[in-house]
Amino acid sequence: MAARGAQRPNGHSQPSKICQFKLVLLGESAVGKSSLVLRFVKGQFHEYQESTIGGISGAVSGPFPRVFWGDLGIFAELSPQEAQAYADDNSLLFMETSAKTAMNTAEAAQAPRAPRYPRYTRAEVAQHRSPSERVWVTYGTEVFDVTEFVELHPGGPDKILLAAGGALEPFWALYAVHSQAHVLELLRDYKIGELSPEEASPPPGDTGDPFAGDPPRHPALRVNSLKPFNAEPPPELLTQSFLTPNELFFTRNHLPVPSVEPGSYRLRVEGPGGRALSLSLAELRQRFPKHEVTATLQCAGNRRSEMSRVRPVKGLAWDIGAISTARWGGARLRDVLLAAGVRDNTGDNTGDNTGDDREWHVCFEGLDADASGTPYGASIPLKRALSAEAEVLLAYEMNGTELPRDHGFPVRVVVPGVVGARSVKWLRSVAVSPAESPSHWQQKDYKGFCPSVDWDSVDFGAAPAIQELPVQSAITEPRPGAAVPAGELTVKGYAWSGGGREVVR
Repeated sequence: MAARGAQRPNGHSQPSKICQFKLVLLGESAVGKSSLVLRFVKGQFHEYQESTIGGISGAVSGPFPRVFWGDLGIFAELSPQEAQAYADDNSLLFMETSAKTAMNTAEAAQAPRAPRYPRYTRAEVAQHRSPSERVWVTYGTEVFDVTEFVELHPGGPDKILLAAGGALEPFWALYAVHSQAHVLELLRDYKIGELSPEEASPPPGDTGDPFAGDPPRHPALRVNSLKPFNAEPPPELLTQSFLTPNELFFTRNHLPVPSVEPGSYRLRVEGPGGRALSLSLAELRQRFPKHEVTATLQCAGNRRSEMSRVRPVKGLAWDIGAISTARWGGARLRDVLLAAGVRDNTGDNTGDNTGDDREWHVCFEGLDADASGTPYGASIPLKRALSAEAEVLLAYEMNGTELPRDHGFPVRVVVPGVVGARSVKWLRSVAVSPAESPSHWQQKDYKGFCPSVDWDSVDFGAAPAIQELPVQSAITEPRPGAAVPAGELTVKGYAWSGGGREVVR
């Protein structure tokens, strides 16, 4: 018989070695022969009953091939004594069962069906992120314990552990080999449960915590702040694919994530002279041509942890992952502004709409707000907003799907080449103004200073707000301190041209 190994969380036995054996069961129809075999091999004698005949026949996968021989029909009327003699003559184990204690097909069809697998929440899955705690992952609505597979993973244990405690989908999107059928078949051998139906229920009501309604996040993200949520992907994932999967795109939130009902959403667009538009999500999609642009967004604090090694600096300790790339889809901001009565004066030096010599701006406000109701806000020069080459978007799609909640659902601004702080999420209003946004994040944050300036001498009013960013580059693999083999070494990294500067290879 097969040797028994350590018990998996659901009671399944994981064999420590493989032994071949033949098991012959003789008995009447519907007495539970196949069920008996499955329970013996999987250690599930008390977990479920399943018929293998009739209208409710089901396929059950197991770690062994099941073969049925038709020539045993001659033993249909065997007595227990004859069956025992047959087993003794052929060195087989004899176990007697009876229809009196088995569920027949008719009864099984009427009986309530217990779940074949335990149910787990995503929070429970997230508790299993290391071999010592068992490594659990999800795919679709299924839960898998892949602890024994970690060391066997062709890409190495480090890669598979990035998905520990969360969903496989964003990682499988990076590696085409996972789309093959045999990979999913292999994964199914490690299934231990299913996600609880309650996972699809709305978030809990007010608990006194303004962040209680925030969406779930992938556990592979490296969290720099939990409330508000700010996190970045592991650096090595940034160079696995040109586009960053939505679930692994770096997240920079300043306030709680708002819950927006798309059917009642309205975007207010104010032009000069008081002219304004009010657009629903459907109107934004239908009135204006959809434009797509592949753009990289970067937080102004990217690589701040490296700065702190030279001199302590304030702010979140971002590593090199506060940068990500996506394919954005939406309406050009230029088209929407022109529809609101803004004149296209991008040929002059100011882009003004009044004839004066001031530089005009486009101010954005989001639906995310603090306890006083003050929303997040930012602005960009009007000249950039109206430029066809700048490709500023009011985006409602990210990598071919609707925006995730963490990334601005239902509409956000995307300003290519400009610091991510100006790409306002959960957009509620756009307004043309002769002055920059009065928002704290435009006036008292996201400004650059020379090294001699400290918090005792800083004057935010004297410094311009950061707009375009310079060239940025970093090595993602190998990571600092990693042990590498002697000889030729593959080095991976990224380089980004910021506001349009050429990257020299």
